[in-house]
Parts: sequence; structure tokens; C-alpha cells
Amino acid sequence: MAVDLERGCDLLRSLHRPGAPLLLPNAWDVATARAVVAAGYPVVATTSGGVAATLGYEDHEGAPGDEMLAAAARIARGVEVPVTVDAEAGYGMEPAELVAALRSVGAAGCNLEDSDYAAGRLRDPDRHAEWLKAVRQAASDDGYPLVINARIDVFLHPFLAGAGAGTQAELVPEAVRRAHAYLEAGVDCVFPIILWETDALRGFMSEVRGAVNVVRLPQAPSLAELAAMGVARVSWGLLLHRDAMARFEEQLASLSA
Repeated sequence: MAVDLERGCDLLRSLHRPGAPLLLPNAWDVATARAVVAAGYPVVATTSGGVAATLGYEDHEGAPGDEMLAAAARIARGVEVPVTVDAEAGYGMEPAELVAALRSVGAAGCNLEDSDYAAGRLRDPDRHAEWLKAVRQAASDDGYPLVINARIDVFLHPFLAGAGAGTQAELVPEAVRRAHAYLEAGVDCVFPIILWETDALRGFMSEVRGAVNVVRLPQAPSLAELAAMGVARVSWGLLLHRDAMARFEEQLASLSA
């Protein structure tokens, strides 16, 4: 099992190729994970929002870490491809504890974000970089080649607050600063979630020397354009779960028509 997990980590890492991005339609349970594999995708990524909703919780509002990780473990056991787990901000665990938990669930990779939802702000980038460095060191000490995708939430909270088009360029320098710090700490990929404006994204890509993950918002550049920019990884986050639930609700409404 340890050998299989190590091979899964190595495969996941090898698929981060700038210009030929790894596509990750995010799953939220074993059924959707198996559908991702059946469609030909080589890796399964989880969405914390979708998993939390399936368990009866709001995203980022108290879904217990043990329940989230247990759901991730079921997904990892249910498919024969690497699984990268959206581990949010680490569920309050110390680095070694988090690494042990991720290894126990069979995670080949993980997302770790820099939002502090309890405090209502972003984490200090230098302290967060030190924490990421400790996660990397704990994994290395355990002989566990965990693939770490460091989420940068600089663009997320303004977007959720209703920031309109043309507002992202001014946030790029802070996102770049965080990307440099996290890559120096030893992460494999950085993820400026919700960065979608073409010029701002190009500016970010031109400054960052490392693998970059972009979420595939409807208003974002096309997959071909993202590849041309050098993006190494494209994910869908909560979008597929929201679309699936919307279709389900439409079908429910039609049953009594």
C-alpha cells in the first residue's frame, strides 16, 4: 500500500506540466469519483465544498476534519487512480499530524489554503510559508512524497464580496509575493483561486516560476488559452457540484408537473 501511494504521488506530480495542464473535475463522493475515472481522467480531486454539503455542512463553516478526511478515505479506496484531497486549511492540525492523517486516508496530494476563516482574514504569508515548509518537512521525514498545492486566496474574498471586472490586476503583486514564499517553502504548485481576468492572470504567470493551478470559471480564459499561458493544472472546484444540484432541483420541480 505504501508503494502504491508513493507511485500515486509520483504520477500526480509528473502530470503537472506547464502548457499541458492536468484537468481535475472535482468529485465529492465515491460515485462522482468513479465517474471522473470512467471519463478518462487520470487523477481524482475532491472539493471540500461538495464533500461538506454531502455530509450536511456549509463549506468553511465547521465541517469536522475527521468526517471530511473519512469521506476522502472512502474516495481514495473507491478508485484506482491518485486522489488529491482538498484539506482546506489543515483542520487545525499540526504539520506532522496533518501529514499522518493525509497518508492514512491515501491522499497522493492535497490543497492547503491561506484563509483564516475564524479570524476573517488571510493568514500572514511568512508564517503560512513556515507552516507549509513544516508540512513538507514532515512528509519528507516520513518518506511520503505528498504533492502540495498551496491555495492563494487573495482574489477569492473580493470576488465573493462582489468585486467587478477590472479589479484583479491590483491584487496580483500580493498574490505573487505569496506564490514565491510558498514555492520557496517547498510546495509543488500554487493555486490563485478565482484569478480569471486575462491580463491579471498573464501578469501572475509571468512572475511565478512554478506550477500554477487555475479554477475553470465560466468567464475565465478557455482551456487552450490557459495552456498557452503555461498553466499546469486546471480544476473546477465546487462548480460541478453546484451544477449537479441545480439540475437535481430542476428535476424535482418537474416531477409533479
